[in-house]
Amino acid sequence: MSKLVTVFGASGLVGRHTVRALAKADWRIRAVCRHPNLANYLLPAGHVGQIQLFKGNVTDDASVAAALAGADVAVNQTGILFSRGGQNFEAIHADAARRIGRCAREAGVEALVHISAIGADIEAGSSYAQSKGRGEKVLREEFPDATILRPSLVFGPEDAFFNKFAWLARISPVLPLIGGGHTKFQPVFVGDVAAAILRCIDDKAAVGKTYELGGPTVYSFKEMLQFILRETGRKRLLVPWPFFLASINAFFLQMPSLLLPIAPLLTVDQVRLLKSDNVVRDGALTFADLGIAPDAMEAVVPGYLWRFRAKGQFHEIAGAVSD
Repeated sequence: MSKLVTVFGASGLVGRHTVRALAKADWRIRAVCRHPNLANYLLPAGHVGQIQLFKGNVTDDASVAAALAGADVAVNQTGILFSRGGQNFEAIHADAARRIGRCAREAGVEALVHISAIGADIEAGSSYAQSKGRGEKVLREEFPDATILRPSLVFGPEDAFFNKFAWLARISPVLPLIGGGHTKFQPVFVGDVAAAILRCIDDKAAVGKTYELGGPTVYSFKEMLQFILRETGRKRLLVPWPFFLASINAFFLQMPSLLLPIAPLLTVDQVRLLKSDNVVRDGALTFADLGIAPDAMEAVVPGYLWRFRAKGQFHEIAGAVSD
């Protein structure tokens, strides 16, 4: 019988691709979601009965323990981009990591892979990065053999960066270059992150190690916006937006999300996060150490940004459109 893997955060961007990769590798999967009734799209990734949707809450001890009961391996991919109420950075990135680590150890789980982020550091300037750093620390205390993966900006058909700015370019005559657009990123394809997770589960040499996952090329924030405009066939004014001004605007942009169940376009903490480059550190373990050659942004992103072109899939046939 195939072994059982419990995947926390299975309905997220990385989660859905991880479930697909695990199903293809013949694992039985317990896909933990807060709202499993909204995650039925995960089921076709495997054969009948291979993927079990499991209602779970990473902020509750009993729920986490139940999700891990009988599991051979666990993958923690829970994460949020902004804090609101009980779904805050400390609860989801730090407290949940400790809880999953402890419950995994008590359940006799053989291996645990934890998804963090490049820049995770208790001393970082943003609350997001600080909580990610604390999550790594407390996880190691509970489950020392956990493998930690720190991806850079993750892209894929459902991502929250390229899709967001392509949508914004469709309705706005200008795009903001926060901090002048100089922040560096090393975008990584979500399918490659899923492949790294699978490799870490299978490879005993990955036990207890931390890997930083970045794509083959480093880009500035400005270069990525220019890429989006080229791929969507739009001409927009790129306006430098100093950090202090972006913080003021972000304060007001995030206010509605504190009262309504909507994601903010920008938060003050995200502006702080943009003050540091998001690239793989020199000397860090990377995709190369896992035997994986990551895909380039240019090879994947155009395949899903076409829907933001003025004439969609027929844009190239009709010719470029300038707005």
